[in-house]
Amino acid sequence: MGPFTDATDENRFEQEFDSETGHGRVWADYAVRGGARMILHVEAEQGLRGSGAAGRFMQSMAEYAREKGLKLFPRCSYAVAWHKRHPDYDDVLA
Repeated sequence: MGPFTDATDENRFEQEFDSETGHGRVWADYAVRGGARMILHVEAEQGLRGSGAAGRFMQSMAEYAREKGLKLFPRCSYAVAWHKRHPDYDDVLA
């Protein structure tokens, strides 16, 4: 698992992963709303789908938001569903 990065010039969080099926990237496009990041879309490259990488990415994103004092506002269905299953990260929700 690579470092979690915030590509602010692209409004995108990104992270690299290795899985049994190969190497790839997971990312989330976001819109800035004050101190919040509205999560518009989460996607994993084809080789990572079904490997659990997207869930690990979501955890990294929540921990990054907690560390940086950011709030997340999930809009895409995957991010909404992940947060419903992980109430221990409710403190980072906008």
